[in-house]
Amino acid sequence: MLLLGACAGWSLITAAVHDGRPEGMLLAVLAVAAGYATGRVSGALLPVAAPCAGAAAGLVLAAALPGLSPGPWYAAPLGHAGATAALLTLSAGAACCAAWATSVPALRLVLGALACATVPAGIVLGSAAGCVAGAAVLLCSLAAGSARSRGVWLAGLAMAAGLVAAAIWAVAAGALPDGLAGALAGRFPAHRVSQWQDALRLADRNSGLGVGPGRFGEPSRITARTLLSDGRPHSAPLQQAAEQGLIGVFLLAAVFCWVLYALWRTSRPTPVALTAGAALTALAALASMSNALSFTTVTAGAGLLAGWATARPWAGDSMTPGRGA
Repeated sequence: MLLLGACAGWSLITAAVHDGRPEGMLLAVLAVAAGYATGRVSGALLPVAAPCAGAAAGLVLAAALPGLSPGPWYAAPLGHAGATAALLTLSAGAACCAAWATSVPALRLVLGALACATVPAGIVLGSAAGCVAGAAVLLCSLAAGSARSRGVWLAGLAMAAGLVAAAIWAVAAGALPDGLAGALAGRFPAHRVSQWQDALRLADRNSGLGVGPGRFGEPSRITARTLLSDGRPHSAPLQQAAEQGLIGVFLLAAVFCWVLYALWRTSRPTPVALTAGAALTALAALASMSNALSFTTVTAGAGLLAGWATARPWAGDSMTPGRGA
């Protein structure tokens, strides 16, 4: 709560300095906090049913709500905005967590099938990133079944998320070899790298307080010339750096690291903790190269998954008659 409060407070400070619009950041913080609290409560009462329902809801939202896209639905489908991939990733993680939480073989098989459904769903919805991320979560969840020490695995997940963010930053800075940079840039729309470069330029000039939350599109030279731009650089770390400075980037990374720490300390089974960690790491990777965190459904879903994976299942009143009040 201290970290989320710091995120909200820093967005208000930078907004006051530069006349920014912190509402988006405040809404994201509220969504994460509400989702986490709901996940802790529902995960304690219904450790299998709650993530199962969440996985099904994520699939339905990804398929039935193209209006989540920031642009016109006919020009910028939900999958192209990154939200579909994020929802499919979270759905796969929630279904796998539910499968590991149950001891009924038949139910575990059904939940595994639900998790596997996210991969073809990504193909049907035209989200290659969602298909790949869902498959990666499934493979990590299968490997988590034989894991013994969750600390090493979670440290590896943190490094993976950091490498993706560093690679995107390096592409924006032109620090990669031409061949590698060209191969990576070819995976994204033509204007995406230019937006990243613009965000890095703004971050270099305003490393302390940034240009203010919600103001990237105003001083950005690329956004003004990009058709159907939503005023975002489509990279959470670069957006934080441009709008809220290096402290904003640090707070974003600190929240992710705290979630991994909570998964390390949770009393839930190791496969549940590692599966949730893999799904949230995949979400972090998607957020580094898209606008996935710009959607309230995604941020709330991330909080829900973290809450389910760290909840302590309710065991009822274990006191026996005659043993104290």
